[in-house]
Amino acid sequence: MSEANTTEAPAPSETPTMSTAPALNPPAATGPPDGTPQPFHSASLYVGDLVNEVNEGLLFEIFNAVGPVSSIRVCRDAVTRRSLGYAYVNFHQVADAERALDTMNYTDIKGKPCRI
Repeated sequence: MSEANTTEAPAPSETPTMSTAPALNPPAATGPPDGTPQPFHSASLYVGDLVNEVNEGLLFEIFNAVGPVSSIRVCRDAVTRRSLGYAYVNFHQVADAERALDTMNYTDIKGKPCRI
């Protein structure tokens, strides 16, 4: 037999690969002065069964009494801007969110018990 072009396939470890962009990770909260990244320790609570008149200001007054609130979002219809009857309350600390869950579930807000 004659010798034909005998090129061998590269071994799997030698197979060229396409480079990929590095994965993007969300920034971590900076902790100690040395700049060591620390994980976030915030928490979000779903608050449902709200009457349409409940707004962010009212929820802030109610939940900020439990612990510092970082933000509140009442979910609304994109066209009419009418409340969909639920919101998210975000706390800086998990312990504050847990306390709110333990103490505020089924609390009346504008005459209707909320569900957390």
